[in-house]
Amino acid sequence: MTSTMHALVLREHGDLDTLRLEEDYPRPHLVPGHVVVRVTASSFNYHDIFTVNGMPGITLPLPVVIGLDVVGVVEEVADDVTGWRPGARVLVHPLDHEGKLMGEQRDGGMAEYCLVDARQLITVPDGVTDVQAAALPVAYGTAHRMIVGKGAIHAGDKVLVLGASGGVGTASVILAKKLGAHVIAAAGSEEKAQRLLEIGADEVLNYREVDFYQWVKEHHGKPSRWSDATGVDVVVNFTGGDTWHPTLRSTKLGGRILVCGATAGFDPVEDLRYIWSFELQVIGSNGFATEDFESLLGMIAAGELDPSVTDVLPLSRAVEGLRKVRDREVLGKIVVTPGSGE
Repeated sequence: MTSTMHALVLREHGDLDTLRLEEDYPRPHLVPGHVVVRVTASSFNYHDIFTVNGMPGITLPLPVVIGLDVVGVVEEVADDVTGWRPGARVLVHPLDHEGKLMGEQRDGGMAEYCLVDARQLITVPDGVTDVQAAALPVAYGTAHRMIVGKGAIHAGDKVLVLGASGGVGTASVILAKKLGAHVIAAAGSEEKAQRLLEIGADEVLNYREVDFYQWVKEHHGKPSRWSDATGVDVVVNFTGGDTWHPTLRSTKLGGRILVCGATAGFDPVEDLRYIWSFELQVIGSNGFATEDFESLLGMIAAGELDPSVTDVLPLSRAVEGLRKVRDREVLGKIVVTPGSGE
């Protein structure tokens, strides 16, 4: 057994050129309460861009192997760990029991091996591929908690998903459609809009060509303070920034706005008059839980869900994949297979 491995390592913050694919990164040593996982698949999230760039007020223990989403096979098990044996196929909960994230404060999935607290392990059932499982944790887990867990979307609702082409966005489209909603997906290109129709969206709009509030007015009517017959029932907005004010204007009387992030800005222009005049509910959702992952894995095993994956790449091309995420050239997830040997 070699003492080193291939890994995508961040040693200093900067742009993506600061990432290095190292051939002799130390292979993790087993410690009590943990297992060593041979990583078969990992996927990127936009959070990985924040990790590489550096986040104000957050100090990371560099060097670190990036990659929050980890799927693999248990290779070694500490003597004090029960319930797990070598050979088990597992998905790793991205947060450990100290609240620290894989790929940020702990070495993550963009390596051949990963050290994992055994309490983070979730069994991958038969019928679920490594690539499908790796697409789930952060993006689909976040979307599941928000779309399904909050109980705010019902069959027949008109649901507008902003930022619909990314990981959380495509997951939101798929899960809202599964609940029986009429899904309107906003994307930044005609190509992405077409792909969103293919994965289940009922209507699409290109936000680079049309103001989405004006689009809602034209296609579903201007929301009224006296009737719930116009506007959309739910807006999924995890972008914030300049999209917040038109979100308030697009939501019907008694409608809901679901929020799980603010990728375009956390301090947007606010107009409280819309919230009371239209009796709007702003519903926050934060993170994910084990039950979200178990539910999603069960859906895949039952043939009810197939996560949207843009590319599957070897570790040698991982930076290329992350660059596509940064430049928003993807629809869904980019999965990396560190154990592919390429």
